[in-house]
Amino acid sequence: MPSTTEKITALIITYNEMGYIEKCIESVSFADEIIVVDSYSTDGTYQYLLNHPKVKVIQNPFVNYTAQKSFALQQATNDWILFLDADEVVSETLQEEIKTKAVSNSEHSAYWFYRTFMFQNQRLRFSGWQTDKNYRLFRKSKARFCDKKIVHETLVVNGTSGILREKLVHFCYKNYTDYKLKMLKYGRLKAKEAFYKEKKFYYLPLIYKPSWNFFHNFFLRLGFLDGKKGITICYLNALGDFERYRELKRLWKKNELAHYLAMP
Repeated sequence: MPSTTEKITALIITYNEMGYIEKCIESVSFADEIIVVDSYSTDGTYQYLLNHPKVKVIQNPFVNYTAQKSFALQQATNDWILFLDADEVVSETLQEEIKTKAVSNSEHSAYWFYRTFMFQNQRLRFSGWQTDKNYRLFRKSKARFCDKKIVHETLVVNGTSGILREKLVHFCYKNYTDYKLKMLKYGRLKAKEAFYKEKKFYYLPLIYKPSWNFFHNFFLRLGFLDGKKGITICYLNALGDFERYRELKRLWKKNELAHYLAMP
């Protein structure tokens, strides 16, 4: 039985993404439906999306990444989902490959995408990112986001998975401040995730984990070959790990204080 291309819904979540979102939306204009869930941006992102003729934009308060993406998934009317971050761009060759996979008799329920990381307008070739891959194309009826993860959300797939040949372009680094704030935010969310799982704080990981993160990505994962870009990325990624354990320490102290104050 010949395969027929099925309709695709492109999903994106946003918060203050001007400078990124324009290219992202343009690159998914081939999709049959584009839905963006915005968590009350203050930089003009929502107004831009509201005035875009191809986009349906919905505002929803941000709790965590898994909750926001699960909410977005519920809004889609098509089974095939292309879920992108606002700073990702689909090339023309990747668009064509996506169309060949989103078919009625596809052999897989979901597809992994490898990514090309961009440091401003220069490619980041190493620094730990060279083998990074994520689910981006999947059947809504065959997948869901794991509710036990609140950052770096995990897709649970019912069925087999494939890998696309073409890569997504990921504009991960806009400027130093933007990337630093992003890493600190991820660190705090990871701390909350660990706290909810009742993982205790210890001082050794606070020192060891960030140091190992930098050493692993800069030396073992060849970040030094990326030059100054590699130093910056590896340092800020390690800073995110430091923030994770510092925030975990704060959460446990706050918890202990609450128990103490509640004592009769």
